[in-house]
Amino acid sequence: MVSRLTSQLRDAPSTVPALAALGVFVAWATSQAGYPVTHWAPGALVVLGLLVLTAAILRLRVGEMPRTTKIALGALAAFTALSFFSILWAKVPADAWDGANRTLLYLLVFTLFAAWPQRGPTASVLLVAWSLALTVLAAFALIHIDAANGPSLSRMLPGGRLTYPSGYANANAALWLLAFWPALLLACSERLPWALRGVLAGGAVLLGEVALLSQSRGSLYATPVMIVLVLVFLPGRVRKLAVMVPVAAGIAAAAPAVLRVGDHLSAGDPVGSNVHSASVAVAVAALVTALVVAAGALAESRRPLRPATRARARRALGATALAAVAIGIVLGFALGRPVPRIEHAWQTFESGRGYGANGSGSRLTSGFGSQRYDFYRVSLDEFVAHPLLGIGADNFQQQYLLHGRSTEVPRYPHSIEMRALAETGAVGTALALVGLVAALIGGLGVAASRHARRSDPLAAEAAGAALAGFAYWLVHGSFDWFFEFAGLGAPAFAMLGLACALTPARTRPRQAAGGPAAGGPAVSGRAMRHAAVAATAAVALAAGASLALPWLAGLLTDDAARIWPRSPLTAYAELHEAGDLDPFSDQPYLLAGNIAIRFADLSRAEHEFDAAVKRVPDDGYARLQLGAIASAKGQRTRALSQLERAVSLEPRNSVTREALSAARGGHPVDVIALQEALFRKGSELR
Repeated sequence: MVSRLTSQLRDAPSTVPALAALGVFVAWATSQAGYPVTHWAPGALVVLGLLVLTAAILRLRVGEMPRTTKIALGALAAFTALSFFSILWAKVPADAWDGANRTLLYLLVFTLFAAWPQRGPTASVLLVAWSLALTVLAAFALIHIDAANGPSLSRMLPGGRLTYPSGYANANAALWLLAFWPALLLACSERLPWALRGVLAGGAVLLGEVALLSQSRGSLYATPVMIVLVLVFLPGRVRKLAVMVPVAAGIAAAAPAVLRVGDHLSAGDPVGSNVHSASVAVAVAALVTALVVAAGALAESRRPLRPATRARARRALGATALAAVAIGIVLGFALGRPVPRIEHAWQTFESGRGYGANGSGSRLTSGFGSQRYDFYRVSLDEFVAHPLLGIGADNFQQQYLLHGRSTEVPRYPHSIEMRALAETGAVGTALALVGLVAALIGGLGVAASRHARRSDPLAAEAAGAALAGFAYWLVHGSFDWFFEFAGLGAPAFAMLGLACALTPARTRPRQAAGGPAAGGPAVSGRAMRHAAVAATAAVALAAGASLALPWLAGLLTDDAARIWPRSPLTAYAELHEAGDLDPFSDQPYLLAGNIAIRFADLSRAEHEFDAAVKRVPDDGYARLQLGAIASAKGQRTRALSQLERAVSLEPRNSVTREALSAARGGHPVDVIALQEALFRKGSELR
């Protein structure tokens, strides 16, 4: 077994750096899902180093790549370049740089996993390693909340929804389900050891239950879409249904106990025994499912079914599945009143009343109420206003502050598609679409190809499992802000790249003997190779600098925020250094201005907020502070000018409107009181 795996690794040596990259992804999963730049940027530099090292050792043979992979790489590289160019027209260049860097990370990950060929066994090692690592992490999270007391339990499950370890309930659910689908589909493979198949099936139950603790409506509605995609586009439907049934039964058995945890916590009753009961129920369901699937896999491995028996079983199971679907549809129409439910869902979605539009009862079934309808409306309006190139990567927030109707302050459009349309326009959307479609076609060509299933059967199954992982991220991310979590986007693009790497490489025709005369063409080819190496090195250095500078600036800013009460001068120095490292960001100056206000140093605060406005002229927060400081100094004309500008930029900000009203009435704005009001609104240092 070990010698066979070693032989496979020799055929696919890029598996080793890919495993190292998976270690980075797992580290991100434990650290707010890699959302803050100070968390994901160092990992991105590691991925860049792995890619450069792999290219230096293995060489990148572009001519041998499958055509679909080359198209995907080219289109995604162009999309990344456009994201960087959008810094030029973005109103908040620092946010555009951050969005472009994150896009660069996904390109690096996709290239590392897609550019060198893989074999079925090595690709399966990568997928199994990812699934089992997340299963262990999910088990740790369950044990952690089981051991927590009342207050800490409420912090990890605010409102009854598990946010640990990502900090965002919907991202938390997606984190576990990104591993659930590869685990589930690999558990269907008759080419994996029976014990491993059982472990993967049990792990799928555990991952599904921990995801359910987050009570994510997005994950609930993405699941049936995924089931349809898997059964329509991937072969072996009967085998997949045979494993899906016990896994679904295991999840269903423990689901009531799991959902009771959230119900009690949301009602303000943090009873630890509910968590313990849920943990025991999940453990038992996972163990029983693992034993059932392992027993079936063992029986299958020792006594394979004859072709005729397989055909009869396939027909019987297919008929049973169709009957179950038909019964479900009939019961749904008879008992579930689907039309009124759909109408209610749409009404709550577009009502504009947010979560208040939802009915009582479980969060998962109470309605679609949120402000996403308004987010999407603003996104489409911005696309119409800037149809070609968009408003700039990650520049949604300011436009929503200006044109939104709710009191929420979303940084992102909460949709991968809306992000592409609003922020990169038709050009960016087309590039992203071409890249993703080409990659999906390449991966599906392996997963659904009869030739692939004969020549390397495990490759077809691994490709299907990898595509399912990416598809879940894409489906659920269509109505949530997952692009911004490196711990979600990076493994998704890794799985998409892995599916592409399983596509058979093209064979280049050998050059005829006797070739060109020595001297001209050979020397020219060597010079071109040297030029290509030099250009690649320059691009790698530029990418490294682009990733490193905001990271270092973020570290300095975080340190200044921590030490300013005892060492304000050191904090100021660090913030100015951070401003030098990140030439686009106004955040160091905003923080420095807030520190100066804390020490009643209004002259310094004014200087810092002026510096912030020079970086981002349309920053309503800096304008508000400048207006308040001018009012406190008796500079009424300047105060009114700044405050009116702040209100025009954030018309729904009640604190800004009240400050303007006070200034117009001839009353000086109390800067400290303003600071306290902003702190209460939770936007002091946004």
